[in-house]
Amino acid sequence: MNIELAAIVVEKYDPAIAFFVDALGFELIEDSPALTNDGRPKRWVVVRPPGAATGILLAEADGAVQSAVVGNQLAGRVGFSSCGSTTSTLRSPG
Repeated sequence: MNIELAAIVVEKYDPAIAFFVDALGFELIEDSPALTNDGRPKRWVVVRPPGAATGILLAEADGAVQSAVVGNQLAGRVGFSSCGSTTSTLRSPG
């Protein structure tokens, strides 16, 4: 068994893609048009660290409840396997 995707709610797709791809070096695996359950347009956006099996589904916030969790979904806990290089990567774009 493995985890294929974990979702993160983001404010807007494009800045989130830029952060994960340009700042963190993730790969953009998919960016496809999709529809919400009630037929409104959205996108299916998946990024993944190079060589990783698990991707991150970037889900644009839809409504006040989802908007309220943007930036606070991990309860202040994030783990990295290479903390030193990750810190440098995060600081370099400003």
